[in-house]
Amino acid sequence: MSESKPRAGLFVTCLVDLFRPVVGFASARLIEASGCEVVVPEQTCCGQPAYNSGDRADTRRLATQVIDAFADCDYVVVPSGSCAGTIRRHYPRLFSPEEEPARHAAAEALSAKTWELVEFLVDARGVDLQGVQFDGMVTYHDSCTGLRELRVKDQPRRLLRQVAGLTLSESEGCEECCGFGGTFCVKYPEISTRMVADKCGKLGASGAGTVLAGDVGCLMNIAGRLTREGYDLRARHVAEVLAGMTDEPAIGEPGEASWGAVRGSQGRGVGCRPRASGRAPGSAGGTGQRSSRGPRGSPRRRQHARRHCERKNVKLRTWRAWRSPEKPADARPKRHRDSRPPRLGDRLGVVPRWRAWHLVA
Repeated sequence: MSESKPRAGLFVTCLVDLFRPVVGFASARLIEASGCEVVVPEQTCCGQPAYNSGDRADTRRLATQVIDAFADCDYVVVPSGSCAGTIRRHYPRLFSPEEEPARHAAAEALSAKTWELVEFLVDARGVDLQGVQFDGMVTYHDSCTGLRELRVKDQPRRLLRQVAGLTLSESEGCEECCGFGGTFCVKYPEISTRMVADKCGKLGASGAGTVLAGDVGCLMNIAGRLTREGYDLRARHVAEVLAGMTDEPAIGEPGEASWGAVRGSQGRGVGCRPRASGRAPGSAGGTGQRSSRGPRGSPRRRQHARRHCERKNVKLRTWRAWRSPEKPADARPKRHRDSRPPRLGDRLGVVPRWRAWHLVA
């Protein structure tokens, strides 16, 4: 009798789930190619934003749910160095070995089997890529947490050298921070903007046509600045290239599938279509199409505004009822699956993850 495959739990990060689902599908393909069975348990945020902001109580609640969700997995694979670093390096610190020995031991066990994606492919499974093609020159950005906490440096480059047609060009300052840093870019926007501007200048000087990285947060930050400054440089997660799934538009390009993806598209959805505007062509934000709501001040416009307010009030009442602590969980209104855009969990056939504020209410 053949031995069963090891179970690898895919931890789908919040940014992958909401903004770049194709990274989740590419990660699942790579994990399967390594000889593992891919499972996607019901999961939540890893708690990193709360942890970095000093909210230890909510981080502990989220960490507890992650520990329980992946308890029966042989590996936990994360397509993000920052989330993997939170689970591996910081979860054990949340639980005191003297006061909570069982929970601390469970956190240690989860920490020991948690891997960043490319680190897992190279160090844990020894994967050799076969038949992967990507024509073009790329440069690689080392994310801060993946590099400094997990020591992920040579692993992605070793895999990229196995891709046929790909040329790797190292940029100056590839190990320097891009300025994202989660809440850092919100607390210090001027410093963050200067950092990402310097990063984009060095990436552009590398001569590459695509910048790769292992964190969607870094890539979204870099892609936004590249677009604003007019660089002819695309941004992709390294898993997309390694899995041969580069048909999807690059991050930030028109048509990128995220919240507006079509249900059941398996990561190849159509982006949100711009809303029609009644302004003339050539004006700021104008599309040349007449608004279906009618001119300002018209009865049709006022009717549309009333309906919009009614829908908003219904959503607000639903949200307040959901958050109400005096109601038991089974008495709170359920959010209909079709009332929100599709997520990666819907397509993988698992229970959708709720946002962190639902779980810590």
